[in-house]
Amino acid sequence: MKNKLKHISLQLSQIKKQNNLKDSFLHLSQMIPIIGVGKDLRQKAFLMPGILTVLFVVGLFCFSSSPKIFNFILAIYLIGGAYYFIYRQAGKSKPWWLLVSSAVITVLFLCTGIFDIFAFVFRDILPGKISKDPNIEFIPSFISMFFGAGMCEELFKALPVFIFLGIGRRLKSPSRERIGVWEPLDGILIGTASAAGFTLLETLGQYVPNQIAEVGLGAGELAGLQLLIPRIIGSVAGHMAYSGYFGYFIGLSILKPSKRWQILAIGYLTASVLHALWNAAPNIWITIFAGVLAYAFLMAAILKARELSPDRSENWATVKYPKIK
Repeated sequence: MKNKLKHISLQLSQIKKQNNLKDSFLHLSQMIPIIGVGKDLRQKAFLMPGILTVLFVVGLFCFSSSPKIFNFILAIYLIGGAYYFIYRQAGKSKPWWLLVSSAVITVLFLCTGIFDIFAFVFRDILPGKISKDPNIEFIPSFISMFFGAGMCEELFKALPVFIFLGIGRRLKSPSRERIGVWEPLDGILIGTASAAGFTLLETLGQYVPNQIAEVGLGAGELAGLQLLIPRIIGSVAGHMAYSGYFGYFIGLSILKPSKRWQILAIGYLTASVLHALWNAAPNIWITIFAGVLAYAFLMAAILKARELSPDRSENWATVKYPKIK
């Protein structure tokens, strides 16, 4: 017993000496941490988002006297941050150029008049004509918003998802998996990117200019900025939430082809209802409810999509957090 105690005591003294040596030795990487972190700086420290933030901040300072350019830079940064949040929640890698392309396709389709075809069908043929009467009752407003905003805009924003779905089917591995839509996470990421482009053009091309024109130059520029910020940030619980939710069902229909049309119909109608509820909300409480509901639906879709993903083992967002005691 005594020999064991002596052995343990000797080991402890050796460990203590080693610790003392470690304490007395100072590495250069300890004094200049950036030398010793290597790849971790790029992979774990959000280096690229930080660099982009610096660039955007400098851009905002440079164009502080040019309201249109300032608003454009700020809108790009805010929508990028909102999308990055969804991207991190999804936890699946998709080429950055593919996601940017989804947004650009939607913007181009808006600028070239393709949206006018959708508007004619849903707002002129179907009962989706949007009334500008502020005193319209909730039910008539909801019906017009369901067709004219919900069904019209959600189908339009889903076009890039269907386009990349078709392109992916014609490619060979590994390009088909990287570009195509093969699971719900693919539909969510491409759908929300499309919605980001829609939100940008709608906000900068319609709402902000209308607000400035209504209020007048000077005060109108401030009013436009006050409208821009909540519209862009709120897209996480707005356009991106509806499109991401529908995108989930588009991807799910690929996993379960025998139920394809049933799945697509449920996703399309649900996204349209969420959209219409927000637009037709008669008071602030219904607006809050509609926003929280849409966000909750999107997050639930992302969680379920991660669970269903064939590549779940590679998903960086699938982490089990310890319970708080």
